[in-house]
Amino acid sequence: MSVIGNTALSFSEEQAMLLDVAREFCRKKSPIAAVRAQLETGSGYDPALWDEMVALGWTGIALPESCGGSGMGMATVVPVVEAMGRAMLGTPLISTTLAAQLLLRAGGEGPMESVLADIAAGATATVALLENADWGESRITCTLDAGGVLQGSKKFVADATAASLFVVVIEHHGAPALAIVRAGQLSGDAISPHTLIDQTRRSASVNFGGVAVAEGDLITGGAVVTALRDLYLLGALLTAAEATGSAASCLDTIVDYLKTRKQFGKLIGSYQALKHPTVDILTAVDSGRSFIYHAATLLGEGPLDRDAEIACRMAKAHATETLLYAGDRAVQFHGGMGFTYECDAQLYIRRAQWSQQQYGDAQHHRKRLASLLLD
Repeated sequence: MSVIGNTALSFSEEQAMLLDVAREFCRKKSPIAAVRAQLETGSGYDPALWDEMVALGWTGIALPESCGGSGMGMATVVPVVEAMGRAMLGTPLISTTLAAQLLLRAGGEGPMESVLADIAAGATATVALLENADWGESRITCTLDAGGVLQGSKKFVADATAASLFVVVIEHHGAPALAIVRAGQLSGDAISPHTLIDQTRRSASVNFGGVAVAEGDLITGGAVVTALRDLYLLGALLTAAEATGSAASCLDTIVDYLKTRKQFGKLIGSYQALKHPTVDILTAVDSGRSFIYHAATLLGEGPLDRDAEIACRMAKAHATETLLYAGDRAVQFHGGMGFTYECDAQLYIRRAQWSQQQYGDAQHHRKRLASLLLD
């Protein structure tokens, strides 16, 4: 078996168009000053900006036309998320996109048409997945009792405070299942927000105990298992795309500082000790783009195959380590100022710390890549 495997890489006209539009939109709408203005707010993003993103059709890019989407597939979401990462734009788009994909893949286009149409129209959604911090944990303790009432809670639910729709992963009759819960069904104290290292992000613990689930809001069957497997991989890929964009922005911040800061009468960018790591970041960012668009090339409408799994895991492992290195160098190169929250380098290193933990860190994915490539 070849360790290299599938090396297909394409960048479609639709992806190029979306990347151009998204970069220009994010550049205008999400300068660093606007990002910082949202750090201490409850939602972490501007609702008016979200409405503009909905108007652009971003919430329905990957959804079928029958559900109000564009039918362009998950591959076209990647350039949009990369552009958002470059602008450090924190919105519920990734959470909403993943929730929609889970519903589409587990429940099917027809049965989920109404819910998916709401999401395409701008309803915010999220997946209530984790019950602890271990992305390798396979046990599910959140259940549905005989009366159709949920028992249990979830942790680290992304964008929980903004979500109008929760896709809750539960165990039902000994197998994984999905329960659709509306925000209005939750009790007033059900959501307990977390304090995250990356303040452009929001997550919370959510207690779903006592919520009644209607028969039409319960998804069971073998497709749920496959859809959950794909969710982990798609989540890893979108996190990688965002991290790649953030690393590119971090590199711009580093280069701008190296070209303006003088030490001992010389621009610090002239010193090799700073040049070489900067070039390392540049080559790593370029490699990261190859990884994410290679993975996007392999995505299809059906379940992800072995090649797609390999590509998503490689993209996640590489991208988050690149951002972590870039953020660390940005802090160090800025000297004492780099350790203050007023320095933008802090935004990147904090995003790096958050990103590497989402959908498994590099070690998590490389452990699984070893069995896929070397077993």
